[in-house]
Amino acid sequence: MTTVDSLPLFSVRNATSEIDTLYHEAMARKAGYKSIAGVDEAGRGPLAGPVVAAAVIIPEGLFLEGVRDSKAMTEKARERAFAVITRRATALSVGVVSQRYIDEFNILRASLEAMKRAVLSLDPAPEYFLVDGIHKVPVPIPQKCLKKGDRISLSISAASIVAKVYRDRIMRRYHEMFPVYGFSENKGYGTTKHRAAIRAHGFCPIHRLTFRGVL
Repeated sequence: MTTVDSLPLFSVRNATSEIDTLYHEAMARKAGYKSIAGVDEAGRGPLAGPVVAAAVIIPEGLFLEGVRDSKAMTEKARERAFAVITRRATALSVGVVSQRYIDEFNILRASLEAMKRAVLSLDPAPEYFLVDGIHKVPVPIPQKCLKKGDRISLSISAASIVAKVYRDRIMRRYHEMFPVYGFSENKGYGTTKHRAAIRAHGFCPIHRLTFRGVL
């Protein structure tokens, strides 16, 4: 019996290098699933702030122009795509996990917890979802892990954009509270200026104390 997990990683259109980014969604529907979500996270690497995950269900057959891996997009392009996704998605949700949770457990567990919160918040609930990476989300819903999923699945790409834009907005708000660290620019990542600010002023309440370069 063919299952979604036994299907090829992706198809290529017209024997070119163009990946069919709706392939995995189509294969899941062929296997009998109707409501299919893409799930991704943003903020695993920064020295400060939360990790944020998003889950997005895109209507069957809908191709969203300009939606791709969020890391390959400019901030303005992500904001434009975010507006399109929020307007045209069947459903979307966000899960946020604080730096306190990250410090208490670890960043992998925090990322999976954020994804879990995002998936369980979707309305309608997904019958199946595609998740970026190699680690399954701890929920009792059928799922498929895709390496570099944000490049090969439109649903995951949409989730990566929503998670990134939502987290960036959080960090800009934190900049208003702790302006010396430049969170509006670095979004919590360990840039040279950010590390210099930590050395000069110490850490603030949203820094991840278990990350190298903070203490």
